[in-house]
Amino acid sequence: MGQIRKILIILHQEQSTPGRVGFLLRQLGFELDIRRPRFGDPLPQSMREYEGVVVFGGPMSANDNDEYIREEINWLAKPLKEGKPLLGLCLGAQMLTRHLGARVYRLDNGGTEAGYYPITPLAAAHEITADACAPFPGHVYQWHSEGFDLPNGATQLAEGSTFPVQAYRYAGNAYALQFHPEVTYETINRWAMRGTERLKAPGTKPADEHIAGWHLYDSAVATWIKAFLPKWIETPA
Repeated sequence: MGQIRKILIILHQEQSTPGRVGFLLRQLGFELDIRRPRFGDPLPQSMREYEGVVVFGGPMSANDNDEYIREEINWLAKPLKEGKPLLGLCLGAQMLTRHLGARVYRLDNGGTEAGYYPITPLAAAHEITADACAPFPGHVYQWHSEGFDLPNGATQLAEGSTFPVQAYRYAGNAYALQFHPEVTYETINRWAMRGTERLKAPGTKPADEHIAGWHLYDSAVATWIKAFLPKWIETPA
């Protein structure tokens, strides 16, 4: 039997799951080690046992002063220093941004993105899965009220109109995505139905448009993330 290859999964809510990203990583033969630092799970002292780490989203802010938030942001030094692939999704992307010294911010008008929005892939984005014929998606699922600046040394991959920095790469194998490629139809349905209050914020889409957007845009996102993950996890630093 070959050695078990593990991916560290960091979640921030009790009921959260790694969704489509977790399913695809398992399909690639990885075992998922799921940790929830918010609920007392320790983060490993070293990434030696892991092939990479995915840091998922949550309703909290990377600017919060909670101890687990500060500790998790500081902990990101380990995969970066050890050259292990790192993928930050929404809050995870914002935590990486804070770790790299750039700003995570709210809009003065309280503007929020929740639903499907167009983004523009930049030149560097086209290299990532070009040989797999899986173009970077042009519409993605969002659910966030904060955005981030581009850290020094990072390469921007996609831009948006409300929150300009939508994706970047850092140090070859660390990626930050402001959007949610991991969501399934069930996730979107649950978030949209339960998030009624949050969908009153300026800029958000009504719940029925979330579901309609899934039917229009999810297949392109699914094709891209399925092609992206093997490249991400095998990329040497």
